[in-house]
Amino acid sequence: MLDFRIFVNFKTYKEATGENSLKLAKICLKLSREKNIPIIPVVQTVDLFRVTRETGDQVWVQHLDDANPEKSTGFITIDAVREAQGKGTLLNHSEHPLPPGLVKQIIIKAKQKGFQTMVCAKTLGQLKRLIRVKPDFMAYEISEFIGTTTSITDASPKSVIKAVKICGEIPLIVGAGINKPEDLTKAKEMGAKGVLVSSSIVLAENQEQKLSELLSTLLPKED
Repeated sequence: MLDFRIFVNFKTYKEATGENSLKLAKICLKLSREKNIPIIPVVQTVDLFRVTRETGDQVWVQHLDDANPEKSTGFITIDAVREAQGKGTLLNHSEHPLPPGLVKQIIIKAKQKGFQTMVCAKTLGQLKRLIRVKPDFMAYEISEFIGTTTSITDASPKSVIKAVKICGEIPLIVGAGINKPEDLTKAKEMGAKGVLVSSSIVLAENQEQKLSELLSTLLPKED
């Protein structure tokens, strides 16, 4: 399996909600097996069990709360996500920011339960602060490029290289505007260990074709 991960954030798009979430997750699983590249669906919590029941594979959620089982009405607990076979979570996405102290508390609990975390940062300064909580992955996304066709690897390559250095041994995942095969190639060459994509896949007219195209430059060339 290639040491470069593709995280597909389903967000709350209707094209990746309910039965559509299962459809897209199956596409991710199919291409992951065919191409031998890790592709991780990042689904809404309400769709998690629906997806894991059918795919039984590596599936993440988009958020967790620092809440204990039993008396935490309305909160999302690690225990509930693990029970539904979730394997990891995003934290502090620019669309769902969290105080640094809360991020730290959630990561402490996650480590105790063998649950993976990816903390998102939108600036290098924020990245430097959040790296101290030692998540399994760090994601660097400049928020102004999120949901656009302006890739962070094109618009701000120097900051990506700096982010890789800041992260050190913690794998850096880059996102924001990732929409073409060359973006993945550049991210890999800069030292990133994966990409976080969303609208370019979720909103594509043919999701499978678009994801397959995105992966094309990562595959070994045939003689």
